[in-house]
Amino acid sequence: MNDTKEILTRLEDLIFINSVIATELIRITENTVGLLRGIEFLDSSSCKPEHNLLNEKIMEILGKYISGKEIYSALEKHVIKHLK
Repeated sequence: MNDTKEILTRLEDLIFINSVIATELIRITENTVGLLRGIEFLDSSSCKPEHNLLNEKIMEILGKYISGKEIYSALEKHVIKHLK
């Protein structure tokens, strides 16, 4: 593998890993708020719609740079499930 292709592959891997971390951190934040302040507080705040927009943007960025559409689809399905 040439150096440029290897660098691009590594960057793609890092973008994917960071996407997973970002979307899961958003979910952890929501779960923590739900536990500390109650689910009613979380549902009445502007956080969930804002988090949904952040998750959608993360998936949009990932879609631009990931070549393995199967792994993109798996994460997208997981993230979308949390948006409902």
